[in-house]
Amino acid sequence: MEMASGLNASFSPSFASSSKPNIHIKKTFNIASTFSRKSFFAHTLYSSLNSKIANLNVNSRNHVANSIKCSISEATELTTEKRSQLQRRSDIRNIAIVAHVDHGKTTLVDAMLKQAKVFRDNQFVQERIMDSNDLERERGITILSKNTSINFKGTKINIIDTPGHSDFGGEVERILNMVEGVILVVDSVEGPMPQTRFVLKKALEFGHAVVVVINKIDRSSARPEFVINSTFELFIELNATDEQCDFQVIYASGIKGQAGLSSDNLADDLGPLFETIVRCIPGPRIDRDGDLQMLATNIEYDEHKGRIAIGRVHAGTLRKGLDVRVCTTGDVCRFAKVSELFVYEKFYRVPAEVVEAGDICAVCGINDIQIGETIADKVSGKPLPAIKVEEPTVKMSFSINTSPFVGREGKYVTSRNLRDRLFKELEKNLAMKVEDGETSDTFIVSGRGTLHITILIENMRREGYEFMVGPPKVINKTVDGKVLEPYEIATVEVPEAHMGSVVELLGQRRGLMFDMQANGSEGTNLLKYKIPTRGLLGLRNAILTASRGTAILNTVFDSYGSWAGDMSTRDQGSLVAFEDGTTTTHALTGSQERGQLFVGPGTDVYKGQIVGIHQRPGDLSLNVCKKKAATNVRSNKEVSVVLDTPLEYSLDDCIEYIQEDELVEVTPASIRMCKNPKAAKKTR
Repeated sequence: MEMASGLNASFSPSFASSSKPNIHIKKTFNIASTFSRKSFFAHTLYSSLNSKIANLNVNSRNHVANSIKCSISEATELTTEKRSQLQRRSDIRNIAIVAHVDHGKTTLVDAMLKQAKVFRDNQFVQERIMDSNDLERERGITILSKNTSINFKGTKINIIDTPGHSDFGGEVERILNMVEGVILVVDSVEGPMPQTRFVLKKALEFGHAVVVVINKIDRSSARPEFVINSTFELFIELNATDEQCDFQVIYASGIKGQAGLSSDNLADDLGPLFETIVRCIPGPRIDRDGDLQMLATNIEYDEHKGRIAIGRVHAGTLRKGLDVRVCTTGDVCRFAKVSELFVYEKFYRVPAEVVEAGDICAVCGINDIQIGETIADKVSGKPLPAIKVEEPTVKMSFSINTSPFVGREGKYVTSRNLRDRLFKELEKNLAMKVEDGETSDTFIVSGRGTLHITILIENMRREGYEFMVGPPKVINKTVDGKVLEPYEIATVEVPEAHMGSVVELLGQRRGLMFDMQANGSEGTNLLKYKIPTRGLLGLRNAILTASRGTAILNTVFDSYGSWAGDMSTRDQGSLVAFEDGTTTTHALTGSQERGQLFVGPGTDVYKGQIVGIHQRPGDLSLNVCKKKAATNVRSNKEVSVVLDTPLEYSLDDCIEYIQEDELVEVTPASIRMCKNPKAAKKTR
């Protein structure tokens, strides 16, 4: 391994000489020179050093690690230790793995756990170990943050795997209270994406150290130089300090379990990544002899142990059986007792008698504890600052099931069951809000996006609840008499052949393009839009149709802006069942000429149920239960009937499809759509 590789890995962008000028490098060069003369001088110095010692070989990886000075940890030590007399704990590192969705966080954590010998050699280990929830494994995304830990050369590394989807940004914001540094995973082809910007912004606001991991470096279309330059530009845009801009870069292949300080010289394992974490992420700053303080950052539930509070001990020592005070930001406090105490070792929770400041632990025995409350000293304990998360942007109405099929499949069907379950969700989901609706059996649920609320609906459905939900609506604000609506940054990756139809679709929804560039893959472009959240409702299916299933859409909340005007999100009406009954082949044969159907023969339907998509604007009532008349006339030739395959809409598809006067009926066994009878009465 060459010393040049190590030096080159620890400075921000790559200014490698080339016969052709690199537009991204030039852009970064100009921004860096205007932002930070100190950073520019450091980068130039590193480049000159690389050219002088390029042929110097170093056989020992430890020597390389010791010779690289990590500007992050040193700068943090100098600036913070002067401000506070708190001690640094050197035997622990608390880190969060953050990234955009599908950039490989969970796969990288899998490799870290396997190489740290967390599992036995003969133990069967499935892929994406941290995605333990059934819904997470089905959808292939991380929904809830997970804790684990590994040991590397005497240092305990607490690792928190966080969600990558923007709708679960509240999870990321909470978790950042527990750590001192983040591992920012960036795809070697796509580069920084909308959620990358969001999580990095939050990490920089907390003052955390950041180590950038360029993942999937083994892809044939990898472009590490472009990704590093783009990431550096993102640091500048987010007003990072000079020290934070000098981030450490690690190149990795999570699926192969390899990492290195150079893109073309990976080690056989993740050793360079572990060494970088210990070197560049500072240990927790603690008050070892102070009064006990622990902020409850996450809540889990166990059938035998009850509520389990998870968080980091900020000061003092927490012991099993200790009497404590539970405080909020106000003066309201109550007393409790710690019945059991756990720390995270490898992939499991291990009982502990004592947890010192700086470590992450799980506390049992406080059955009414909430996220954001502080477990403090019984006599002189004081609360820590409360956790703050961004406000919701989308709301949906939840109501009891009023269809003729109510009670057939669900276990919990009353408004009391629905109310209790929704308010129980607020205990662990800080980014969500629940309010009473216009009637006693209606509730308004607000979240960070449609997926955020859809996950709740799916979980409730699997728990046996039966209810109805209305279409998603954006949450507007009124400032100085002007109506403001939420805007989001939408990134669309689409092949060039379908770019025209996608651009036209986004334009119809008031989207404003501000960037377009080739994405590295052959014939694929990356479009960036600022678009009202209203325009994103129902967009995912429409954009897949326009691109024949090839486009990839990612969004993240940006800001509130002026009202963009009226827009139409659906051009076609619905096919509605005319009466109650069971669908027949004879009736469906004629009905399918009117549009695309959701139901096949032999399906029970009720009056007002949506059974298909009309091929024209406006709704059309159909009799899909009509039976063929039995006469004594016999045909000389049998007529073969061919029915089209009915459309199968998932829960997400149904919620995207429905309009203002429509509802989705959710039961443990079925998902149906219907017209809202209350909306029909209002229009008369």
